[in-house]
Amino acid sequence: MATSSSSRAPFDQNAAAGRASDTSYAAQQDAPVGGQAVIEGVMMRGVKTWAVAVRKPLPEQLVDGAMPAGVAAEGEIQVETFPFRSVLARRRLLRTPVLRGVVALVESLRIGFRALRLAANAQSGEDEPEIGAGSWIIAVLGGLGLAVGLFFLAPVGLTSLIKDQLGSGWLFWMVEGVVRTAIFIGYLVLVTRLADLRRVFEYHGAEHKTIACYEAGLPLTPENADRFSRLHPRCGTSFMLIVMIVAIFVFAPVGLPEWYWLFATRILGIPLIIGLSFEAIKFAGRHRGNPIVARLMWPGLQLQRLTTKPPDHDQLAVAIAALQAVLDREDPRAARGRDLVGIEVAA
Repeated sequence: MATSSSSRAPFDQNAAAGRASDTSYAAQQDAPVGGQAVIEGVMMRGVKTWAVAVRKPLPEQLVDGAMPAGVAAEGEIQVETFPFRSVLARRRLLRTPVLRGVVALVESLRIGFRALRLAANAQSGEDEPEIGAGSWIIAVLGGLGLAVGLFFLAPVGLTSLIKDQLGSGWLFWMVEGVVRTAIFIGYLVLVTRLADLRRVFEYHGAEHKTIACYEAGLPLTPENADRFSRLHPRCGTSFMLIVMIVAIFVFAPVGLPEWYWLFATRILGIPLIIGLSFEAIKFAGRHRGNPIVARLMWPGLQLQRLTTKPPDHDQLAVAIAALQAVLDREDPRAARGRDLVGIEVAA
């Protein structure tokens, strides 16, 4: 993670780090900030602070006390800010390479799900009850279970159907890897066809543009942010593609044991895969200007064309409000050493 305290980082109009068709610039220096799109808003995270900015609906936009899906909220921007102190900064052992990636992802997920809950509640009417923590815990566990089943258990199960025809462990893990990656890409394609999620993808683009604008050292305005690429090398989409690829090599030594061992290794191997993928995305963020790294990251950047859409200036204003709330309380570029560990998986 770049830790320079300079006020302006370079950006390149023809950067290989992910020029999008609707943009002109891509920042070439990393900064310790990250974020996530939420319903009608953006969560931004610094080193010791995170904030959620959400555009609230006007009272006349509510239908039965709730905002209709896919409709742009037209009210004021609500911003909530929270302190954050990573366990990675307090425990040296947890900062061990690979292990730190697992811890960082868990912390990012915890912040992300809380941000989603806050955003969902902001879209409800004043008289509507807020979504309870218990409901969110059930939803989170269900989502994680679905992800494990879809991306790890389903591929090995499908490949096991032709296990005898493949005849070798090498062919088995290659086919399983292809099936896993195909399921992942197919899932993204299906999700991006849901009209109700289009505005979330637009806010995802707004988050990336705003972070790139900050990384380039330009004033945070919708006009400036709109000049930047909506693709970012530290995006969760790129991270997940790396996970799919790393899994191929992690599972290769397992060979062809009995089916129950195959399924067990696919679950037990997830932390190692996440940790290794974290190190890869961390390296890519630091060396995004390197031509070789840029080429290796190119597939993940292209997948972001599915999960991000060009935002309008109102959406950029929301993303800027979230990041500015963080910057009002800290200077992320001034952070050093252990405080920076873990930000790489939050972009």
